[in-house]
Amino acid sequence: MSRVKSRVGLRRLSISRRRFVQGLASGAAVSLLGLKTAPLLAASTTGSQPVELSGSHFDLTIDTLPVNFTGHRAIATAVNGSVPGPTLRWREGDTVTIRVTNRMKISTSIHWHGIRLPADMDGVPGLSYAGIGPGETFVYRFPVLQNGTYWYHSHTRFQEQTGLLGALIIDPRSKDPIQFDREYVVLLTDWTDTNPEIIFSNLKEDSEYYNFHRRTAGTLFSDFRRKGLRATISDRLMWGRMNMSPTDISDVSGYKFLLNGNPPEANWTALFQPGERVRLRFINGASDTFFDVRIPGLPMTVVAADGNEVEPVTVDEFRMGVAEVYDVIVQPQEDAAYTIFAQSEDRTGFARGTLAKKAGMTGAIPPMDPRPMRTMTDMGMAGMAGMKMAGIDGMTKQDMAGMNMGHASHNTPPPKSPEPAKSAAMAEMSDMKMTESPGTTPFPQSWTHTARAMPPRGAREPQELVPSNPVHLHPGPQVDMVSMHVTERLNEPGDGLTGNGRRVLTYAYLRARYRGVDGRPPVKEIELHLTGNMERFIWGFNGEKFSDANPIELKLGDRVRFVLINDTMMGHPIHLHGLWSELENGHGEFNPYKHTVIVKPSERVSYLVSADTPGRWAYHCHLLYHMEAGMFRTVVVS
Repeated sequence: MSRVKSRVGLRRLSISRRRFVQGLASGAAVSLLGLKTAPLLAASTTGSQPVELSGSHFDLTIDTLPVNFTGHRAIATAVNGSVPGPTLRWREGDTVTIRVTNRMKISTSIHWHGIRLPADMDGVPGLSYAGIGPGETFVYRFPVLQNGTYWYHSHTRFQEQTGLLGALIIDPRSKDPIQFDREYVVLLTDWTDTNPEIIFSNLKEDSEYYNFHRRTAGTLFSDFRRKGLRATISDRLMWGRMNMSPTDISDVSGYKFLLNGNPPEANWTALFQPGERVRLRFINGASDTFFDVRIPGLPMTVVAADGNEVEPVTVDEFRMGVAEVYDVIVQPQEDAAYTIFAQSEDRTGFARGTLAKKAGMTGAIPPMDPRPMRTMTDMGMAGMAGMKMAGIDGMTKQDMAGMNMGHASHNTPPPKSPEPAKSAAMAEMSDMKMTESPGTTPFPQSWTHTARAMPPRGAREPQELVPSNPVHLHPGPQVDMVSMHVTERLNEPGDGLTGNGRRVLTYAYLRARYRGVDGRPPVKEIELHLTGNMERFIWGFNGEKFSDANPIELKLGDRVRFVLINDTMMGHPIHLHGLWSELENGHGEFNPYKHTVIVKPSERVSYLVSADTPGRWAYHCHLLYHMEAGMFRTVVVS
C-alpha cells in the first residue's frame, strides 16, 4: 500500500454538510424503540436510525457501502446495508442463531461485546476461530444468559473504525425491574474519511501527527498571564525534559462524531410526552474517543453500567470510555427540547441529538468545555508540582522514571481488599450441583441468579491468596515512562471534568443492585502494567507487545484478582472477553460487574474475575490503534 499523508483528510471532517447514506434499508429512518407497549412507534425519531431486528434467528450480510457523513464520499463497512448496523434484540433464556455472510473481498468477523458465551462463538480471528472469509457464511449459535444493553463490532483489523458495529439489546426473561415508558438507543461513534491503515501508519511515524492542539507561542503567553513567568517556564521545562506533552488527550483529532449514524447537523430527535420515564441506552462505539455526556437542564439517573444494573445515582454528566455502556432514566416535565450533548474528551467536536415532544424542535447547543490538560498526577508525580523545580530541571525522562526503583506500585501500598462476604450463596455451595454450561457466573440480575447462585465449574475452596510477582520495569524501547506515584482514582471523574460545577459520575458511585454470585476470595493476583512508548507508538502490557508476550494462564474455576497499573499518560479502556470484571470500588459483595474498565494515567485499579468458562479469550485496550500497536494479551482458561 502506498503511504499517503492525510492530515488534511481529517481536517476536512469539520465541514458541515447534511449526511446521506446510499443503500440504506427503507425503514432505517424510523426508530423501532418507541413506547414499551408497542414494538413499532412510527415517526418516533427524526434523523436516520438503524432498523431493529428481533427474535432468535438472524441473517446479517457484511459488505462495503458508499457513504457521505462529511460532505465527501467515502467507503464504509456496513451490516445489512446500514452504518451503524441493525439493532439486534434478543431475549434472555433463548438460544440465538446468527448467520453472517461476508460479501467483501477480505476477511471479516463479528464479536459480541460483553456477552457470556462459548469461546468459539466470541468472534475473534486467531483466537476464537479463523474469521469469515470472502464469500463465506459463519453461523453463530449460543444461549443468551443475561440481559441489558450491549453491542457488537468487528474484531478484524480496522473494520470497527469503518462502521462495522451495532447495538444489541437483551430483554429480561421476566418483567424488567427498570421502570420506563419509552426507550432509545444512543450509539456514539467517531468517523473519518481517511483510511485507518493510513492513520495507523502516520501514528507510527509521528505519534503527535493528529494532535492539533500542541502548545504554541500563543499558549505560552496565555500561560504567562494566567500562571506567571516563573511557574510557566518551570512547567514547560519539566514537560520538555520528560519529552511529553500535556495535550496528549487523544491519538487522533479531527473526527466527525455521530449519534446513531447522524452528524450533529442532522439533529436526530427522540420524542417523549412530559412526565414519561425515558430510558436512554448509551453505547460508546467509537474507535478512539472518550465522550463526556450530558443533557443540559435534565438530570440523568444512571441505572445500569455495561449491561448490569446498579443502584440508581442521579448525575448531570458522565464520561464514557471506548466500549463502555450506560443506561440512564430521564423524566422531562416541560414541553421543551433538550439537547443530548456528547463532547469528545479532547474537545475537538461533539455528537448531538434532541429529546422533544414533537419533531422539528431543537434545544440550545452548549459551548464545549475548555480542553483538558494532563497534570503532574497523570505523570505519576502527584504532590511534586509545588516542589522546587531547580531540583528536577536537569533530570531526563529516564532519571525521573527510575526514581521509583523500577516498580510503580512500591510507593503506593495497595488498598486492603474487602473481607470475603458470607453470603447465602456461599453457605449453600456444598449442596449445589455444578453446571456444565458456559458462563456459569451470570451477572447479578440474571434470571438464573434468582433461582440459585452457582459457583463456577471446578471452583476451589477458599485458600490463601498467592500474590503476583511484582513487575520491575525500566525505560527502554517499549517503555518511555514508569510512574513514580500510583494512586487509586476511582473517585475522580477524569481530566477536564473536575470542578466544572456539574454532578459528574465516578466509578466510586457504582454499586451493584444485586449481590454478586461468586463470593469467594481470590486465590491469586495478576499484576499488569499498562505501558507504552509514545514516540514509537508502541503499546503493551508489562513492557511487552502482544507479539512478544506469553498468554495469561488461568485454571477453570479459579477466582483471580487482576491489578492494573497505568504507567502511561493516557487513559485506557481495558476489556476482558468472555468473563466478568468485578470492579473493587469499596462496595464488597455489591461491587459492580463491568466488561470494560477505564484506567486513568498513573492509576491503580483492581477487579475480581471468576474463570468459569474455558477457552482462549482476548484481553486488550479498546482504543483500536493501541490494540493494533500491541496492547493485547490472550487469557487462556483451561
